[in-house]
Amino acid sequence: MLVLAIDTSTPDLIVGLVRKESTILSVLAQRIYEDSRQHNELLTPTVVELLAESGLEFSDIEAIVVGCGPGPFTGLRVGMVTAAAMGHALDVPVYGVSTHDAIATQLTGSVLVATDARRKEVYWTAYRDGERVAGPDVISPKELSILSGTTVISVPKKLEASLPEAAVRIKTVDLRPLPECLVAVADFGVEPGPLEPLYLRRPDAKEPAAKPKSPAIPDVEL
Repeated sequence: MLVLAIDTSTPDLIVGLVRKESTILSVLAQRIYEDSRQHNELLTPTVVELLAESGLEFSDIEAIVVGCGPGPFTGLRVGMVTAAAMGHALDVPVYGVSTHDAIATQLTGSVLVATDARRKEVYWTAYRDGERVAGPDVISPKELSILSGTTVISVPKKLEASLPEAAVRIKTVDLRPLPECLVAVADFGVEPGPLEPLYLRRPDAKEPAAKPKSPAIPDVEL
């Protein structure tokens, strides 16, 4: 099965073509644009490039996997809308997965995964032996609660200095939701449900507040 894997839930843009044969995953081609501010502009052209590199066509794609967060509204929307549109056009299933689950598959033991939530905050999820035990949630890095027994923390390097004192003696790594890891956590044995973005907080853009009405003339805005 040829799977297109996409994640736009972090500042990085991650796209890859993964061949899945039973439990064996092979990355045919991938792109990782670090700290990209052009997810929307780069995503579709990148898919076209990867297919050309691999000697494949859009019609060869048999499934799509997309990271559904946690992540900010704008970033998540780009990846999920593109994945849904491509899935509809190609008539292939689209599987939404947790971005943190994909990162956690690269680690063993008691693990804390933290990703950049902007606004001086992080999204976090705790795992033990591959199973979620707390989170996901969003919080200031200094307020992160490090579970007893945690052996490794995945956190962007630029945020390491913001971690609480309890993290000083714990190994830190900076991991990404790689294409093969996104595919690894997808459950291809069931029909995919609706894509559900995990924002964990309201988007930055807000509806304008309604203007107050005149008490004397209710139909007139002040």
